[in-house]
Amino acid sequence: MNLDGSHSEYLPAVAPDLVLVRWGHGEWQVQGLSDRLALWLRIDPAQARGRSPEGLFPAAVPSLMTLAAEVLDRGQDLTDVKLLLLPKQPEFLADIQFAGLTEDYLGQLVRISLRGESVASKQKIDFHGMVGSSPAMYEVFRKIRLYAASDAAVIITGETGAGKELVAQALHAESLRHEKPFAALNCAAISEQLLESELFGHERGAFTGALREHRGYFERADGGTLFLDEIGEMPLHTQTKLLRVLEDGRVQRVGGEKSHQVDVRFIGATNIPLEQAVAEKQFRADLYHRLAVLRIHLPPLRERSEDIPLLAELFLEQFNGKYGKRIMRLTSEAMRLLQSYLWPGNIRELRNIIERIVVESETEAIGARAFTEWIGERQKFASSASMVPAAANQRNLPVALPYPHIDENRTYHVSSSNHAQGKRIELSEDIIRQAYKKAAGNLSAAARYLGVHRATLYRHLQRLNLTRHDLS
Repeated sequence: MNLDGSHSEYLPAVAPDLVLVRWGHGEWQVQGLSDRLALWLRIDPAQARGRSPEGLFPAAVPSLMTLAAEVLDRGQDLTDVKLLLLPKQPEFLADIQFAGLTEDYLGQLVRISLRGESVASKQKIDFHGMVGSSPAMYEVFRKIRLYAASDAAVIITGETGAGKELVAQALHAESLRHEKPFAALNCAAISEQLLESELFGHERGAFTGALREHRGYFERADGGTLFLDEIGEMPLHTQTKLLRVLEDGRVQRVGGEKSHQVDVRFIGATNIPLEQAVAEKQFRADLYHRLAVLRIHLPPLRERSEDIPLLAELFLEQFNGKYGKRIMRLTSEAMRLLQSYLWPGNIRELRNIIERIVVESETEAIGARAFTEWIGERQKFASSASMVPAAANQRNLPVALPYPHIDENRTYHVSSSNHAQGKRIELSEDIIRQAYKKAAGNLSAAARYLGVHRATLYRHLQRLNLTRHDLS
């Protein structure tokens, strides 16, 4: 008998860890839960039956319902999917398989089986220039492989500096178009007057200064891939022309009378929510629906701090070669410092500071003290910039602080212990209470006020034996 009580011939003799069911109206429910998962959740397995998968595993990466829906919709099982179910539990390799129908034939069953802690999580993964071993990045890599086989439009979302163009290049490299051109254009880096000319080309004499005909990016990318970064910044009248090209595949140059047929796989990227832009009439709804066929979200660096050592090692190697240095490593104190920072500039900011430190250092190991000047610069920048409540921060941007700073009478300090021991953050109960109050009881927002990672704040709460109830 299976976890869900059925005798489906699709399920193996060894019970899976999780059985999900999708009913005809699209609702997902848990049908069965293994003893080990029930132990982790501290519930009786019977209590899980009928509950939402996202309710039981809200922090699962990738989403359980996304994986299960993919199996049912594509008619193809998934194997060796890197899966993190709970934040404090190990990562697993999962097999997700179709398991037949419920006894009343109204629901479709999917079983999820977990196999041992993933050894790959300890290894450096380099996927088309992208480095990472976090579950979030494995999900990005999985989607790239999955979407590369399609010609459908893709939207890549993520903050500035997160590496969206690398994702676009990887999609192109994994696709059947990889031997054809890859053309990239940043819509925010060019004036409105020139954007249409760059996209669609222009004929000689089309406007003042048009001394010869010009092939636009659509024509240059013919047969290959066109990547438009910051597409949310595109003017509305250009959006209209872009939609027309995407609909019929024909490009008409500025000042021209004839149109040219092009074959282009389109990828767009944005660091602003397109849904919000549509609601504010800044982005055409019909273009949004035409573009948002497939979507890949690139998580910010602060949400995958486990990737920082891998990235730092990569950049250290690159800049050693560039500047003829032999810096072997960053000390553990230096690495902890980097992992405690929110990285509002994401990977680009990390790369820049590693380059700076390599240029300035003459030792074989870089310690936390090497970052002292940079820390001071970031503190000055943040103190003169965005110390505003989250409610007033319309785009909910992180506070750009490597260390806490709330008021002049703060009771915490950044201290330097004996010489090479580096920097450490000291948060008092009073300052944590201040941040918690300012954040209206939201611990994630409180961590942003303090300029530390959420996990760092939790460690200080444990050190002080403080609970959320105590803070309230």
